[in-house]
Amino acid sequence: MRLLPMKDPDRSWRTIKGQWKKDAESVGEDFSTFSAGCLSVYDSLAKEGDNPSLYCLSDGERVHAACQVSRLMMSKYPAPILRARFVVVSPIYELGLADVGQYARTMVALFSGIVWLSRDTMLASHIRFFLKSPGDSQFFAALQTAKEQSPFSTFAVDGGLIECSLKEDEMAEAATA
Repeated sequence: MRLLPMKDPDRSWRTIKGQWKKDAESVGEDFSTFSAGCLSVYDSLAKEGDNPSLYCLSDGERVHAACQVSRLMMSKYPAPILRARFVVVSPIYELGLADVGQYARTMVALFSGIVWLSRDTMLASHIRFFLKSPGDSQFFAALQTAKEQSPFSTFAVDGGLIECSLKEDEMAEAATA
């Protein structure tokens, strides 16, 4: 799966929402009530036209998740950070069409995509990734253990927030690549 900007017609919010509507209705769920609230942020951002901060996780056939990604300065960091928030997933994960293992892989793939963006397209040495729920932190517990081959100099999960920093040598390699 790849994290891609939601700017092409086949990855527009309208197309994704249409796919997710079919997924929900395939199990008898009323999509208008199912999606009320959680998708309104995307409805609002998509009304503004091409929003470069919207990204989706796609396997080429379907979109599994989406989030808003921004590179910004925060007073507690000396350099720009990459922030990912407003994570939403396809109804297949919330309505029992996919199992918890598939959901875990999707969340990890989404986070991996954010790390890739921080090293490639939206250079940042620090990441703040807001999980869909605090319960999702279990999928990232192993990353909190310092390992020599880890790309992170720090990695912490606090409730529904992952905060991590990339090792400086990793950032130097990304900048010269």
